Parts: sequence; structure tokens; C-alpha cells
Amino acid sequence: MVNKAYSAQVEIPQGITVDLAVNTIKIKGSKGEISRKFLSPRITIVKDGNSIIFKSTSNKFSQVDKMLINTFKAHIKNMFNGVNKGYTAKLKICAGHFPMNVSVDGNNLIVKNFLGEKVPRKTSTMEGVKIKVEGEIIVVSGLDKEKVGQTAARIEQLTRITNKDRRIFQDGCFIISKPGDENE
Repeated sequence: MVNKAYSAQVEIPQGITVDLAVNTIKIKGSKGEISRKFLSPRITIVKDGNSIIFKSTSNKFSQVDKMLINTFKAHIKNMFNGVNKGYTAKLKICAGHFPMNVSVDGNNLIVKNFLGEKVPRKTSTMEGVKIKVEGEIIVVSGLDKEKVGQTAARIEQLTRITNKDRRIFQDGCFIISKPGDENE
């Protein structure tokens, strides 16, 4: 049985330009530009015409190489979708006991009067992510799926309640739509 190196390719969609440096890929589309480093001594990335090719550097087939290549492919496809459509996550503000005030101040999201606390809670957004508060809904949007999801998770963790019964104290900001959901 002959072992072959694993390789795969991703086709570049229309309207998207890809620049490939040593380990950095820059993707430009109608919504903007994303760049990301892919660091792995086991995988080489090559742009060939209208596709990106991932190759294993070893001569033997390895399950680790296959996993890395498929992970890189998924990240590239998410980047293509991000520069074409963008990603959004939605959170719902639930305030049952105390009227909570949620506002955006520059790069920070501020929650005032959460469970009657005097000191406001703050969290910062990641680079390239925008937050809007529309009534009881917080909309987090951006080009990078991971950054949008991480910012939404930070907001949800900001209003996490400890040492109280969660069945009674149901206040907080909760994710109702994740980035990449079909109903965007």
C-alpha cells in the first residue's frame, strides 16, 4: 500500500481577490477585507489561478495533516462568506427585577443597573466588530465569524449571575442568534 500526501483545494468565488504572502492570506470582497495567519510547518498554502491549494509537506498520509487542511479550508470559506455577506449575532436583553440600561460608548458596551448594582459592567469589542442596541435586541456584526461570536459571548458572560438561583433571577443578555445561522 502506497501512502500519499494529502492535499485539497478551495475555489475562489467571483468578486473576491486573494493575496497570499508567506503565511498570511488577505481576502478582499464587497464588504471589506480580512487577513489571517495560518501557521503550520506541516501544511503549505499555494494560490493557483482561481483556487487555493493546501498540501501536506510530508510524504506519508497523516490524519493530523488531513485535520489541519480541513480546518484551514473551513476558515477560508468563512472568510469568503464574511467579505461577501458579513456575519451577525443577536442578543436579547432580559430585565425582570431591575430596569437595565445597555449602551455603546465607542469601543465598549456598558450595562448599568444590572441587578441594582451601582458600578456599571463594561466589556470591549474586538477589532472590526460593530455593536448596535435596538430596543431589547443587541446586534453584533462584522466580517470575521470568530470575532463576532467571541464578542457576543463576552456580552453574555458580562451579565452572568453567580450565587443566585437562575430559575428566579433570569436577568441578563442572552444569545438568540449566532453568526452563521441560516435565518440571518
